[in-house]
Amino acid sequence: MYFRIAADGVLLLHLSFILFAIFGGALAARWRWIPLVHLPVAAWAFFVEMTGRICPLTYLENDLRVRAGDSGYAESFVEHYLLGIIYPAGLNREVQFVLAATVVVVNIAIYAWSASHWRKQQRRAQARTR
Repeated sequence: MYFRIAADGVLLLHLSFILFAIFGGALAARWRWIPLVHLPVAAWAFFVEMTGRICPLTYLENDLRVRAGDSGYAESFVEHYLLGIIYPAGLNREVQFVLAATVVVVNIAIYAWSASHWRKQQRRAQARTR
């Protein structure tokens, strides 16, 4: 039972990691330190998708599921949990390139918006001090 709970915890951590990799830059508008954490996470997600590797969290979750008496799965987290919803035909290299590009494009847009937000805040702060 504990291994199953741990595996589910890793699953939630993995999903959180993926969401943070894609959308974490939006938090930079609120906390300026976020890029120090987010950019390496986004780079890792990009690397995993571009190289076709399987994330270590997938191996950890599978190990915990096997220890819990369940069966693991051979494919990646995205293939096992999300691909059927997003891309029912299956994950291939082209789809992985699209996913990697999505991480980059979404984050460029988010950081551009964040930079604009920071500039507006600075202008307001300067206007208050005058």
